[in-house]
Amino acid sequence: MNHYETVFILNPVLSETQIKETVQKYEDFLVSRGAKMVSKEDWGLKKLAYPIQNKKSGFYHLFEYQVEGEVINPLEVEFRRDERFMRYLTVTMDKHAVSWAERRRAKLKQKA
Repeated sequence: MNHYETVFILNPVLSETQIKETVQKYEDFLVSRGAKMVSKEDWGLKKLAYPIQNKKSGFYHLFEYQVEGEVINPLEVEFRRDERFMRYLTVTMDKHAVSWAERRRAKLKQKA
C-alpha cells in the first residue's frame, strides 16, 4: 500500500451540507476500495491566488490515506466528472513526507 495525499478545492457556492456530503462521498469511495484514512482536514474557505471558473475563493480539503495505486486513477476520474470540484492534486508521499505530515498533525493538536 502506498501513502497518498489529496488536496481539493470545492466550489464556493456550495452550502455547508453539500460540502459535507461531497467530502463524505469521496471518503466512502476511497474506503470502499480498501483505503485506510490517515487524516482528513477541512481548511475552510480560502481566497485563490488567481480566478478559477470565475471564482475568487474555494473550500479546501485534505485527505491523507494509504491505498493501492490502481485506486488513484478512478478517484481522479470521479473528481473530473463532478462539477463541484474546481481543482485537485494527488501526490505520493515518501517516508520523509509522511514523517513531516505526522509532525505537522502533532503540532496542530498542541495548538487546539
